[in-house]
Amino acid sequence: MPENAVPSPETKDDHALLLEAIAQAGEIARKFFRADFKSWDKAKNDPVTEADVAIDAMLRAKLTSARPAYGWLSEETQDTPDRLACDKVWIVDPIDGTRAFIKGLPHFVVSVALTWKGQPISAAIYNPITDELYEAQKGKGALLNGSAIHVSDRREIENCRMLGHKDLFESEKWKHPWPEMQIESRNSIALRMAMAASGAWDACVTLAHKADWDIAASDLIVTESGGRATNHRGEAFIYNAKNPKHHAVVAAGPVLHAKLIDRLTHIPLSDP
Repeated sequence: MPENAVPSPETKDDHALLLEAIAQAGEIARKFFRADFKSWDKAKNDPVTEADVAIDAMLRAKLTSARPAYGWLSEETQDTPDRLACDKVWIVDPIDGTRAFIKGLPHFVVSVALTWKGQPISAAIYNPITDELYEAQKGKGALLNGSAIHVSDRREIENCRMLGHKDLFESEKWKHPWPEMQIESRNSIALRMAMAASGAWDACVTLAHKADWDIAASDLIVTESGGRATNHRGEAFIYNAKNPKHHAVVAAGPVLHAKLIDRLTHIPLSDP
């Protein structure tokens, strides 16, 4: 069996199950969006809403009942070590971009990935307000609402369309200032990565710590669209580790990605 082969006849069924579940999650999100819902802070600057909890409960019930042997890792579920013994694990963010959701902005997504031995093999992120569904299966390319997508062919940082926070690039701490770029951001890192995967934007960069549930689904979507998604040192992500946190995210087409890594690789970041 080839090294990268996925040893499971269930992969197609797994993906169909994932898409069915994420569509139902979208229905729940639409019912809460811009409605009167409760929200609170799990920790400082870490908001959660009734919608996050409701979507998490539905996804967990649907996915784990259909695949009881698979592990589960979600932002809104208390983590347990059981998942570490599972080859296949569902990795879920019920709402990535909760701050945008609370403000009534359509810049959030439901994010679901299925990983096998630490790598995503099936993934989807869904914006139920704009009705945009990004999806990918390992080795089968990436889609946006059923149509194939590909990263842009941008090769230079200068004048690229960058998804990130302006403050990061305009900081006076940079030894070499960044060239002019078109910079915008979204609350959701999963959405930013997917937008780069689609070619609508050229790259996505954050030096903030991110977790498995933030990036696993969009990692596969970027990769299957011909791009690269890594940390700031150019290292590929490994999922379902004991500590599901990561240093940073850089996503872009291969040539642009390499040039971004050249600028970022030597930056010391604290452990997540």
